[in-house]
Amino acid sequence: MTESIKDWNKEATAILKAQLSRKNMRYHDLARLLKDIGIDENQNTIATKMSRGSFSFAFFLQCMFVLGVNKIDLNLGE
Repeated sequence: MTESIKDWNKEATAILKAQLSRKNMRYHDLARLLKDIGIDENQNTIATKMSRGSFSFAFFLQCMFVLGVNKIDLNLGE
């Protein structure tokens, strides 16, 4: 079961990284945007979350909001 959870965490991280890449943004850019909506994250805490591969769905939604992402094609199970 742990391996299953680990795979889902990797999937979530890959989706967030892909969105950052599409916007040509780095972690410090994301931290600045999050700060603009009152979320206190810095480049290092974001990098830690990404390398650990686990973060809350709320954090994911906050990131999508500040990146201006309204729709995501997940392609899960393919």
